[in-house]
Amino acid sequence: MGRYTGPKDKLSRREGVNLHNKGARSFSEKAGMTRRPFAPGQHGNARKARLSNYGIQLREKQKVKRTYGLREKKMKNVYIEADRRSKTRNTDKGLELLKMLEMRLDNVVYLAGLTPSRGAARQAIVHGNMILNGKKMSIPSYEVKEGDTVTLKLAKLAPEQQLFPTPTWIERKDLSCKVSRMPVREDIDEGIRENLIIEFYSR
Repeated sequence: MGRYTGPKDKLSRREGVNLHNKGARSFSEKAGMTRRPFAPGQHGNARKARLSNYGIQLREKQKVKRTYGLREKKMKNVYIEADRRSKTRNTDKGLELLKMLEMRLDNVVYLAGLTPSRGAARQAIVHGNMILNGKKMSIPSYEVKEGDTVTLKLAKLAPEQQLFPTPTWIERKDLSCKVSRMPVREDIDEGIRENLIIEFYSR
């Protein structure tokens, strides 16, 4: 399976927002967006060109994809499944998309503060250091359900300090966390414009 191995701060600078891909460094003054708050490349500090509607949709899709650490094929599959669920459940397609991304095991582990970044969460899961409901789980994309409990086996993998508040829909206790309820739109990053992603894939 392919994965991005280049400079992570460059992704944040490209999207114009801090994607928090580098753990504690992303929350410090050394963050790429803090030191160089403009797009990477030779002309990154020049005046921005006006984007077309397609360009705006593309940048929003890329931002969300890079935030959650997905490749294009996986992101497209998430959209297709969200579209199916919205039709069968008669719910909002954009909200279904965001819920599927938020409930990924690697994202829940990161939001609970058990690892310093989503990348670290994926590595810990793949290496067998996460226990889901008493059983080892090694699939980062596994969709966690309400009531599920996740435990980190090795304390040294957790960050030295809590980098951000734990969301209200996750209960954290020592090296374990529990999904107490399903997240609602107010619990998910307000900066994400899911309607643009839907428009992009609906072309």
